[in-house]
Amino acid sequence: MNLLELVKNRKSIRNYKETDISDEMLNLIFQVVRMAPSSSNLQPWKFIAVRDIERKKKIANACQNQKFLIQAPVIVVACGVVDDARDLVGGYMVSYPVDVAIAMTYLILAAEEKGLGTCWIGDFNEEKLSNILQIPSSIKVVAVASLGYPNENPSQEYRKNVNEILSFETLQ
Repeated sequence: MNLLELVKNRKSIRNYKETDISDEMLNLIFQVVRMAPSSSNLQPWKFIAVRDIERKKKIANACQNQKFLIQAPVIVVACGVVDDARDLVGGYMVSYPVDVAIAMTYLILAAEEKGLGTCWIGDFNEEKLSNILQIPSSIKVVAVASLGYPNENPSQEYRKNVNEILSFETLQ
């Protein structure tokens, strides 16, 4: 499958089979994730793979009670290491949120290529997640994703046309 087909096929999955994800499969996916670009190649990220059912329940609660997370064999929590990030991007923001988001995109595409589904979660309580996962204050949760073998095939959501998102020379 080429990249365009992979991206077109990827959908947010909220219903998973009970099939476990092997350590070998997780390692294959994270071999891709670790290759993601980052500002000055600082790689200011850490990822936590959660399989424990009780911890997954607490994470789902911290993610605005999104119960489908409990069903996923693995929840991945993506964190930015503040001290490892460049000070500013564009002169106004620290790089780790962008760097971690790029790495999460690699995770989602690698998972899709391996037949796994994901759902990116941005609606979470960072303080609760930090307590649940014993994350120190110098590390910030940037995103959460469910990971597992899909038990659904949702329809593709609307995407804007290229001419709605691309301008040449100036923003029109």
